[in-house]
Amino acid sequence: MAAVSRSGSDVSASDQPLSAQLAVNDFVLFELPQRFAQNRADLDARWKDLQREAHPDKFASQGTAAQRVAMQWSVRINEAYQRLKDPLRRAAYLCELGGSPIQAENNTSMPTAFLMQQMSWREDLDDANDLASLEALHDAVTQAHREGLLRCEHCIDVAHDLPQAAQEVRALMFIERFARDIDQRLDTLDPN
Repeated sequence: MAAVSRSGSDVSASDQPLSAQLAVNDFVLFELPQRFAQNRADLDARWKDLQREAHPDKFASQGTAAQRVAMQWSVRINEAYQRLKDPLRRAAYLCELGGSPIQAENNTSMPTAFLMQQMSWREDLDDANDLASLEALHDAVTQAHREGLLRCEHCIDVAHDLPQAAQEVRALMFIERFARDIDQRLDTLDPN
């Protein structure tokens, strides 16, 4: 696995101390371009390769210290994989890498139109008494989620506007939370 040094030359991640190897960003670790758009099949294949390389059983003959290091690598690989495979987490990570942290706990300001949409959806959820109206609301929220991810991709990969991408991520966090509320309501109506 290659990492780029400050001088721009390729250096092997294995030539670096373990702490530095574990600290490389997820895209470097997975040898993927640092962008929002990713091929899921490539990501999955790389994850499997990395897990195979770092599996603790592979280091059984080298003692417990080597197995412990392999376990750290395995945990690091899994954490990176979880972050990269989820589009919202990947967008948030890219924003943070680019100096525009999400700060969802501290920054809850949203555009008025988005807040009005949220209030309208909340009212629709409160008024929904049947499966059809809940499914229609679920479809609308799912579409808004898809559109938000497309806006994130544009902001990150095309416009390189990470502050705007961070705002899109915060909006998507609200949308995902609301979608879970709808799912909970659907579960109460679903006889299965």
